Amino acid sequence: MAPAISLAAEAPKLSAANTGFMLICSALVLLMTPGLAFFYGGMVRVKSTLNMLMMSFISIGIVTILWVLYGFSLAFGSSNGFIGFNSDWLGLSNVGLTELWDGYTIPIFVFMVFQMMFAVITPALISGAIADRVKFSAWSLFVALWLTVVYVPVAHWVWGADGWAFKLGVIDFAGGTAVHINAGAGALGVILVIGKRVGFKKDPMRPHSLPLVMLGAGLLWFGWFGFNAGSWLGNDDGVGALMFVNTQVATAAAMLAWLAYEKIRHGAFTTLGAASGAVAGLVAITPSGGAVSPLGAIAVGAIAGVACAAAVGLKYKFGYDDSLDVVGVHMIGGIAGSLLIGFFATGKGQSTATGVFYGDHSFTQLWKQFAGVGAVLGYSLVASAVLAFLLDKTIGMRVTEDEEVSGIDQAEHAETAYDFSGAGGGSAKVAVAAEAESKKVDA
Repeated sequence: MAPAISLAAEAPKLSAANTGFMLICSALVLLMTPGLAFFYGGMVRVKSTLNMLMMSFISIGIVTILWVLYGFSLAFGSSNGFIGFNSDWLGLSNVGLTELWDGYTIPIFVFMVFQMMFAVITPALISGAIADRVKFSAWSLFVALWLTVVYVPVAHWVWGADGWAFKLGVIDFAGGTAVHINAGAGALGVILVIGKRVGFKKDPMRPHSLPLVMLGAGLLWFGWFGFNAGSWLGNDDGVGALMFVNTQVATAAAMLAWLAYEKIRHGAFTTLGAASGAVAGLVAITPSGGAVSPLGAIAVGAIAGVACAAAVGLKYKFGYDDSLDVVGVHMIGGIAGSLLIGFFATGKGQSTATGVFYGDHSFTQLWKQFAGVGAVLGYSLVASAVLAFLLDKTIGMRVTEDEEVSGIDQAEHAETAYDFSGAGGGSAKVAVAAEAESKKVDA
């Protein structure tokens, strides 16, 4: 997220252009959550499709209300380095319509709603790791608790004006730590508590609809331009434009690198690999795109593409059941993108800090990035595991084994994603039964 800009002699004035731009970016970021729902929904088996869609959509409802009530106040109010507070922002009851976000030319309301969309998608990312096996009611409560206990403090650390990571100089343009490492580590914490799916490593658990996966990936790619370029809160100095370019470049590089890796390793270019590689590139450039050049963005994307492609197989080696590779793509991609700033930062974008390959070749920024990555990863992993443990021991996190095997869609939502009754099989069975009954009567 953009650091505070130095003010000229005149105080900033409301910019209709920047305000309109940020409202469009906010809508693009909102679109990412339905895009994520399609991406995840296509990756699960038929019997879990609706549940996967609903786990993303419910985040929109829950987080929106809590963000207005207290989330924005605690994340972006000024208090201390670990949590914020602003009483005027509780329920947004005392915010003026044209009151500007400090140091910028957009209203507080616009900044608040842009940040709301980030808060919405972050817990939704976790849902892919626990597909097929979690009660919808338990998931809904987890989203509310996780937003409050994990996301809000971490967002304050990284983006709050007095957040300790922000003041340390940790660079996170649009959420490599606060969104992706946070969600990926949180996902790992939850799955270590709730355990594996029935049949993990035994039954085939292939995606039921790769076209749906590709549609979701496309929507994510499209919406990510708002996610990344919008995080500069305007484009008066060209940094937002740099981020836009780097988002495209890194995503393309990561997709190609993932496909090359899987061709060498597994002998085929897959559509799932193309979609996953694109998302890995989007994740990795999110923290770094405002600090690196387009050539650096190619390197960031390519490194992340290979790293994430290799990481998704670790669940089989170590035995944790990350259903849709949230840990392998978001946590590893976020770590890669955040740490590579320490190598490829040019000092010409969002910050004057330079990486090992530029300026005086100092490791200073790299150590700062390590501090931010380590703190967010450790806190989210432990706090998420504790929340999952408490919920599991009270209301229970998992559906029954029978419900999981028969299908969580029917058990939790009393619906199914697809109606096969008119596909021909049903009428054929009726005809066979009728013929058999006729023969019995004749006999």
